[in-house]
Amino acid sequence: MFNLNDLLNRARGRPNIASKESQERLRARLSKIKVKQIEEQVVRRARQAGVPYIDLTDFPISPEALRLVSLEQAKQYNLICFYRAGTKAKLASTRLADEALLEFQKQIEKDNELKTELYLFSQNSFDLACRRYATLPKISEIEKGLKITAEKFEDFKNRIKTFKDLNKEIQKTSVTDLVTLITASAVQSRSSDIHIEAEEKDVKIRFRIDGVLVDAAEIDKKYWPQVISRVKLLSGLKINVVNRPQDGRFSIGLPEEKIDVRVSCLPTAYGESVVMRLLRSSMAKLNLENLGLRAEVYRLLKRQIERPNGMVITTGPTGSGKTTTLYAILNQLNNPETKIITLEDPIEYHLKGINQSQVDKSKDYTFAKGLRSILRQDPDVVMVGEIRDLETTEIALQAALTGHLVISTLHTNDAAGSLPRLLSLGAKPYLLAPAINAVIGQRLVRQVCQHCKKQIILKDEVLQRVKKIFSEIPPKSGLKADLENVKFYQGQGCNECQSLGYRSRIGIYEVFTIDPDIEKAVLSGELSEYKIRELTRNQGMITMVQDGLLKAAEGITSVEEVFRVIE
Repeated sequence: MFNLNDLLNRARGRPNIASKESQERLRARLSKIKVKQIEEQVVRRARQAGVPYIDLTDFPISPEALRLVSLEQAKQYNLICFYRAGTKAKLASTRLADEALLEFQKQIEKDNELKTELYLFSQNSFDLACRRYATLPKISEIEKGLKITAEKFEDFKNRIKTFKDLNKEIQKTSVTDLVTLITASAVQSRSSDIHIEAEEKDVKIRFRIDGVLVDAAEIDKKYWPQVISRVKLLSGLKINVVNRPQDGRFSIGLPEEKIDVRVSCLPTAYGESVVMRLLRSSMAKLNLENLGLRAEVYRLLKRQIERPNGMVITTGPTGSGKTTTLYAILNQLNNPETKIITLEDPIEYHLKGINQSQVDKSKDYTFAKGLRSILRQDPDVVMVGEIRDLETTEIALQAALTGHLVISTLHTNDAAGSLPRLLSLGAKPYLLAPAINAVIGQRLVRQVCQHCKKQIILKDEVLQRVKKIFSEIPPKSGLKADLENVKFYQGQGCNECQSLGYRSRIGIYEVFTIDPDIEKAVLSGELSEYKIRELTRNQGMITMVQDGLLKAAEGITSVEEVFRVIE
């Protein structure tokens, strides 16, 4: 083998080749000879080990192949991917396959669904390949989600006190910050939904606050394409698809909580309409006692959900807080000794310690099929998002009769309509009566803003209506309204409530259990909503409207709000 230093020393003693330029040429020539000798040694090692050899000196490596193994991983395993096509890839290492290298090779195959082949190459080829990482084009990741720092959120709160302030800020904000500004304002105003709607001349932004839509701001129509593109980029939707509905989601990272946002895009006459549903993680932590149940109703419901088996059903239209009630019940039951499984469509909030499963119609994973599978998982408590067909009804009733506590929702106007609804779905009366523990009817009413509320005098017509409803409160309930001294309130509007007069919401409820009289009516087939109302009144049940007016008499909500929601 040539010794480079010896040859250079000899060259210095010969005047005709002693120039610096000549020495450099000689150095390069001898270096090539040395590299060739090293390559020959690696070829011999490869032959002895029965491993293929590769020289990457002039080998073109595509960026797709090089990216398969990161630079950090390349240095850790002395490994390079030099070829990738379809489901095949070729790797090269300076090391003969050891246990760590083989494990990493298997991991690459599993993560990328590839079949790989391992080659041996020299340290020189490895060094050359590593230099090529610096030439890889930078790929900017698609941004998903918004992160709003504590300083930025505090700045938004200080600048935007009212919707008028929001309108002013929107006119001087860049499109990138516009979506952040809108979402931060929605969070601050406790909105559950953001509606961005393209109209003929402008774009309207509306917030659903405490269940009521409120005009919040307007955007110039010329900014609409950029705004919709920004929303789609955040939620992982296709920007170029504008003629069909799309659904996506992203998250907002706030200083104190993370908010999941469900996004729905719908094509309309003047452009796409966007609705963003804000799902606050704090809503999933509600307890049963914080929902607004009266003390005697809370005790009744608590007894029913603590039974080892049976079914608890909550009823009401969309947006009446049924899911929140179910999650509050689950939080009450959640402990290490209890196995809880839910079946939802979709999963709105993630609950720690509870197994949550989502219905997927595209894969034929329905409520009925999912419930049947769940029961094989040995649960103690099962939550079914909604009962909507006979098969789900029958499986749920059988589960309630065989040692499981089942909680679910049903779309009816009130609690009295639940049993006739289940019978209309095809439920057998002899299964229904013993399976049901309790039925909850509910609505959500806005609470009067405590910062601007003032006492009001009800109109005589309204007062007579309130008196009539109070007179129908069952004697067995033990409740009685003193209408001679009762005071009613209404919010006047202030900055705290965005001039709406209301701030936050509370539930109004009616709850009944299956007693012998109701069971007899179910089994006899003489069941109607009117009959159930009569029997539950004998039981002492307070109706939703009575519960709401009692809360109005306590200054929690207003009479106008109760009648808007329930009567």
